[in-house]
Amino acid sequence: MTLLAALAGAVAAWLSAGSRAGLPDRPARAPAAPGRSVAGALAVVAVLLAVTVDGIRLFLGLVLLATVAAALELTRRARLARAADQRRAQVVEVCEALVGELRSGQPFVAALAHCCGLWPSLMPVLAAARLDADVPAALRRVARLPGAEGLTDVAAAWQVSHASGSGLAGALGQVAVTARARQGTQSLVRGELASAQATARLVAVLPLASLGMSAGVGGDPWHFLLATVPGLVCLAAGIACGFAGLLWIDRIATSVLKVGA
Repeated sequence: MTLLAALAGAVAAWLSAGSRAGLPDRPARAPAAPGRSVAGALAVVAVLLAVTVDGIRLFLGLVLLATVAAALELTRRARLARAADQRRAQVVEVCEALVGELRSGQPFVAALAHCCGLWPSLMPVLAAARLDADVPAALRRVARLPGAEGLTDVAAAWQVSHASGSGLAGALGQVAVTARARQGTQSLVRGELASAQATARLVAVLPLASLGMSAGVGGDPWHFLLATVPGLVCLAAGIACGFAGLLWIDRIATSVLKVGA
């Protein structure tokens, strides 16, 4: 019970520390380092385990704690990736809606106000436009949100339009066409990467099937892994390699999608 309570405390500490970082559309600022909150939670629970248990149970508790932390990190990364994908789609929709509003004769502020209904994160840009402030700078600040990088092209189109005196709708129309084509390319790349990521997850859980088969033929692998020092070392090494592989393939996928962004 003590071990389970310690692990539950680790989960609660991680969730409370990472809840703010996982919000989809917080104001664009330097993101908080999630590694510090993870290290702090691990340190606190590790001390708790060291005080309450000892020997093999302590080693097992630390292994399970690291497993929970790694699983939560993978979940957090997946949640942030989905939020970034959603923002990329919203940027494309906003560009197309803004072009449509401008070509219908709406002034930029009114067109931008309509687009804020599609994506409320543009409210700082709308405020800058109403105050006749630096709209491109406001767009670039919003573009710091993961997945909203396409707004830098909108900011550049705004600057070119005002410097040359040309129509903003034409420049934004080209930006919208480019953003839509980029989104199609990313969808294709994401589909190709999905099979590799699914294979990596399958390989990560295959050892569990092997353990089940070994137990089915009369072996006792669980006692070796959970109740002996060599088994715990093997368990820790296997879990570390499995999560390292999952994080590696996830990092590769993220870097590939960033190149195409």
